[in-house]
Amino acid sequence: MLITKAAYLISSPSYDKCPKADRPEYAFIGRSNVGKSSLINMLCNNSKLAKISVTPGKTQLINHYTIESATANQKKKTNWFLVDLPGYGYAKRSQQQRKQWSRMIEDYLRKRENLLNIFILIDARHEPQQIDLEFIEDIGKWELPFTIVFTKADKEKPGAVQRNVNSFFEKVKESWQFLPRYFVTSAIKKQGKEEILNFIDESNKSIKN
Repeated sequence: MLITKAAYLISSPSYDKCPKADRPEYAFIGRSNVGKSSLINMLCNNSKLAKISVTPGKTQLINHYTIESATANQKKKTNWFLVDLPGYGYAKRSQQQRKQWSRMIEDYLRKRENLLNIFILIDARHEPQQIDLEFIEDIGKWELPFTIVFTKADKEKPGAVQRNVNSFFEKVKESWQFLPRYFVTSAIKKQGKEEILNFIDESNKSIKN
């Protein structure tokens, strides 16, 4: 699949202010500073689409992007939404603000009826982080579809990345019978781009059949 157009649409303070749910939607979320904006820009072939900041916690609203894509054998292009959600776990905000963000994210994830998949981003450089595991537990309790995306794979040697991936899933297996699908990515090397876009393409086609 190839993304032919990608454009910022709107930033919403709550799920009920989001655009009309008239097309497939995919949300991206992870801890602050996990490389979410870089991954989105890599997938969309636009380095300026999602704003990249050195300051964690920059994303504070539900950000919708309109995406147009096509595959080689498709005559008609497919339109869908890509959503950039605020990062979780950023401590340098007030407790009240963190609670507001948590409620906003939970409401969006649980009530947005056209949401087909949640991409949960995990930093491949680190051993399993409790906050990531807790977020996945929440997603499981809410019975929502998700996949794992390990980011920044270029920042570590392949062996270290694989060890961290294995360690993460060893932790996940403590409370999950079936492991989720996952992708290992690098925004710098464009690793994982084709696999994620193909996954989205398959999901888009599945709702048409």
